[in-house]
Amino acid sequence: MVIPESYGLEQARIQLPHIVAEAHAGFSSVITKHGKPYAAIVPWQGLAAFAPADAGADLLSLRGTGRGLWGADVARTVADLRNEWDNA
Repeated sequence: MVIPESYGLEQARIQLPHIVAEAHAGFSSVITKHGKPYAAIVPWQGLAAFAPADAGADLLSLRGTGRGLWGADVARTVADLRNEWDNA
């Protein structure tokens, strides 16, 4: 197992093209913030292990199911919700 290269947040920002090239070559990188792991950059092929092949189909099947959820006047409903937080 290869230990991923670690970059501080600022260093990662500066070296992003290099980190992306490493990912394209098959190497993962870890980005740290204050010395703690914060994010990872992984090769695209490695990401397929985490996502089911039909993930997009599940989302498309939900299209249109929220119709009417916010009432007839969406702007008014959102304003009421915001006011509820402001008056709490």
